Amino acid sequence: MKPLLVFDMDGVLAEVTESYRETITQTVRHFTSATVTNEQIQKYKDAGGWNNDWALSHRLCQDLGVDVPYQSVIDQFNAIFLGPNYDGLILQEQWMPRNGLLERLSESRQLSIFTGRPLDDLSHTLRRFASGIVFSPIITMESVTRHKPDPQGLELIQAQHPGAPIVYVGDTVDDARAAAALRLPFIGITAKPATAARLREEGALAVIADINDIEGVLPQ
Repeated sequence: MKPLLVFDMDGVLAEVTESYRETITQTVRHFTSATVTNEQIQKYKDAGGWNNDWALSHRLCQDLGVDVPYQSVIDQFNAIFLGPNYDGLILQEQWMPRNGLLERLSESRQLSIFTGRPLDDLSHTLRRFASGIVFSPIITMESVTRHKPDPQGLELIQAQHPGAPIVYVGDTVDDARAAAALRLPFIGITAKPATAARLREEGALAVIADINDIEGVLPQ
């Protein structure tokens, strides 16, 4: 029975500063005329409870004194991120694993994904960057009724692979809390010292700056 290595997507496999994070900034600016920085967004992420970027964009608008319908925020966010035909800021994403990393990992582990992304968004990015890599199962926004930090997505993976050891790899407090709820080892990915400290506080087995260093910290 192969152990499972479960990845979050954003900030772990895909660099999203110029895609999802920039979309938050542009969405909030559209409704409030104010510019929120990546550092301000990260403070919300480090506090926990803001895994959903639609919800975070909505909350930022509220905190800036603008009450806008949640669905309007979602529509504007998707118009910026996806564009008319997946030609929006999603194209600014960069794939973080170097050539050969995932192939090596898959020799001894089953690779899986647990992300808060919608399936269509995730599928587009995987087709673009990792069409030859098998991730199974893939758990997305639509797969669960309770979202991170709730561990429901990890529970679904456990149910499909009963008894298999699982390590979860993520970049946020919500990722760490989802793993901790099931007492699963968690590896944090971040180059931000404050976020690294928060992930350690949440019980991370290890925190590394780059997914490409993961082979050195995986449990044997």
